[in-house]
Amino acid sequence: MTAVPAITPCGAANRYTINPMAERYSLMIHGGAGELDRVRNGLKVRPYLNALRRILVRGKSILKEGGTALDAVETCVAMLEDDPLFNAGRGSVLNAAGKVEMDAAIMDGRNLGAGAVAAVSGIANPVKLARRVLACSEHVLLAGAGALAFASEQGIVTVADDDLVTEFRRKQHEKACKAGHVTLVQDPPVPEHRHGTVGAVARDSEGNLAAATSTGGLVNKRRGRIGDSPIIGAGVYADNHSCAISATGYGEEIMRAVLAKHIASLVEFRNLDIYAAARDGMTYFANRVQGRGGVIAIDRQGRCASGFTTKTMIHGWLELGGRIAVTIRRQAGNTSL
Repeated sequence: MTAVPAITPCGAANRYTINPMAERYSLMIHGGAGELDRVRNGLKVRPYLNALRRILVRGKSILKEGGTALDAVETCVAMLEDDPLFNAGRGSVLNAAGKVEMDAAIMDGRNLGAGAVAAVSGIANPVKLARRVLACSEHVLLAGAGALAFASEQGIVTVADDDLVTEFRRKQHEKACKAGHVTLVQDPPVPEHRHGTVGAVARDSEGNLAAATSTGGLVNKRRGRIGDSPIIGAGVYADNHSCAISATGYGEEIMRAVLAKHIASLVEFRNLDIYAAARDGMTYFANRVQGRGGVIAIDRQGRCASGFTTKTMIHGWLELGGRIAVTIRRQAGNTSL
């Protein structure tokens, strides 16, 4: 039986002729697919939606004032990393050793420039370190001690691990350890906070695309485990010839599917619009690797779409300078603010 993921044209551009005189910047952010599958109480949902709206307001101001897509996605993801609600930066989950190890990447659609860091600790904003890798090194991906040495060279101050760990994550880790297995923040005994990755994609007024993704990974993961978030073409991709993508979900499955690049190739080489590309890409992801996760996407025209195979996906957007919308979208219905 063919799995059919939930695919959403997020804005109005699919329904109306785009006004060439309208503001042409677009922005999307996400806080994870499946993250709130069992949360139905509106009071519990509201803090997540409020956080997304606040971050989108900041991102919109950058783009409205002529800022670059790269600056917008870096700023938005850094703000998500700073919010302990999300599994990235402060609020990251703990690995098998009870420590934080984070991954992040950022990509510039103008020239396929990219920077990424993996398995880093003591960095408040891994996405900012990834931006330095992009701008100030000859490499794409730095990991572990090497990434931290580079951070020191760049004047990025490290923080104590305890500054990144919340009490909720400590208790979550204890539950996972008692169960004796790794959890996607989606399996029992930890029913809340699953597939926790954050990300942003943007198109600026010059037509340039960018994407960024950041995560604390899996609860109780092995030390040194690296997921899809810092892998170009898997958890993040941006190319002015196609689209910008940020993925979230089970990293091993996303890497095996090379999900972000797969969707971008559908746009560039099969000439699919972003909605059809998201639909076909997520159907492939569901059927070929039984993938659990989701994506946000903006194409070179600034049209926004999302798709997910989990029960829920939390994300927000503004399309072509339009109004801000935030939602926890479910396979049947959504909770919006």
